[in-house]
Amino acid sequence: MKPLVLPPNQLHRFYRGGPAIAELRGIPSEDPQSPEDWVGSATAEWGSSTAGRARLDDGTILRDAMGDDPQGFFGPRHVERFGGDPGVLVKILDAGQRLPVHFHPDRRFAAEHLGLGYGKTEAWVIVATSTPDAAVWVGWQDDVDPATAATWVETQSTDAMLDALHRVPVEPGDTLFLPGGMPHAIGEGILLIELQEPTDLSILMEWTGFDIDGAAEGHLGLGFDLALQALDRSGWTREQLADQTVAPPEPVADRPGTWRLFPRSADGFFRAERIQPAPEAPVPAGFSILVVIAGDGRLSTASGGSLEVVRGTTVLVPYAAGEAELAGTLDVLRCMPPVA
Repeated sequence: MKPLVLPPNQLHRFYRGGPAIAELRGIPSEDPQSPEDWVGSATAEWGSSTAGRARLDDGTILRDAMGDDPQGFFGPRHVERFGGDPGVLVKILDAGQRLPVHFHPDRRFAAEHLGLGYGKTEAWVIVATSTPDAAVWVGWQDDVDPATAATWVETQSTDAMLDALHRVPVEPGDTLFLPGGMPHAIGEGILLIELQEPTDLSILMEWTGFDIDGAAEGHLGLGFDLALQALDRSGWTREQLADQTVAPPEPVADRPGTWRLFPRSADGFFRAERIQPAPEAPVPAGFSILVVIAGDGRLSTASGGSLEVVRGTTVLVPYAAGEAELAGTLDVLRCMPPVA
């Protein structure tokens, strides 16, 4: 098997964005509400059996191709644990406006109340910002009681919710890991790569001014009385946030020019590396999705595959492609499934 170039897979969503994805990829920007590119997605949008799933250039649904050869795509250890499921969803996200305050169920809640094997723990790699005061809001500053959370949702108390969250300034290169249940909002003017569990589970606390009927659609069909039980209502100190959600890039031993990006606690959900090619530093065999965020160069694999890649290129590298090598002036994010 050889690496597969993944075409754009932008989705129409309820918030603005998309031009920064188009600029990264070098394609026209056609929909002002296409803020998410689901790269190599085997996951469907909530409420759909097909929308969101990626297709290859020849029109083949990628999920079907994976099902036809799970060993080739993922390798025996992954297949033993996850079958033909990649176990991760990678997105390029362009926040053309501040996203609403929302959160995602963790695995326990998703299993108990939605019958699913995954929740939606996620992590972000900030790629670019277009505003001087770019920021995200993550985690409550103090414990929030159930009645207060319910009142905020019922009365759409946006200012109160934002004031209660930690505002965290961000710049390119920053990373954040968000466990399921943690409330958050992404500020306007941020382009990021998101790794997440392979679901489309979001519970809205805020929707005023957005193109969605949050009262009807914001609770995954559970009703807010139950949905809000998935919310992490605990207060986080700045020190806890720094310790548990932010990890400075860590050099990977014996692989010059490579850094792991997320805390070790993320390994059970997904993994990511940043690679700036260095001589004699091959990339180990294994399923991954590569997102080129800068530069140009070449990707070569032991299977004989060779691709010219540039900023904005996205590539699926199957397990059977073997060891890979990157060369040139590239700056690449390597997105991988959970540890098998």
